[in-house]
Amino acid sequence: RTGNQHPVLGVEYQQNELSSTDRYFAKMGMQVRFFMPPNSVAPLAFYFHGDLLGDYTNLELIGTISTMETFQKIYRPEIYNANSAAGKLYQPSLKHQDYSLTQIVYDREERSQLAVKQGKFAQEHFIKPYGNVLEQWAATCAL
Repeated sequence: RTGNQHPVLGVEYQQNELSSTDRYFAKMGMQVRFFMPPNSVAPLAFYFHGDLLGDYTNLELIGTISTMETFQKIYRPEIYNANSAAGKLYQPSLKHQDYSLTQIVYDREERSQLAVKQGKFAQEHFIKPYGNVLEQWAATCAL
């Protein structure tokens, strides 16, 4: 936890090393900052272009936080629906047992299978038929 605190985003956290997700988004020119909003239990990762604190209104940040927290509590209750808030040093873990389940059933195995099916569908109906167009378009885009 750093000494930086934003009125909407909350307390800022700084990581020791980049994650694979951070490196992935960095290839697209994005930066990451971590904030734990008021009344939250874990920091959220905010990936952005430009200036996170200057380019977005408080209303935009509040809407983003609301969406992120709702999704994350369902997707990763071990981290984002924990029964105690992150301390000065925070190490998230999916093995954490002190959390509350939500009323929404989320099947990680089903999601994994769905991701594969969606990927195959996209390959068959989008990538294969339009591969040449996609390659031409991608060649004109700078990373």
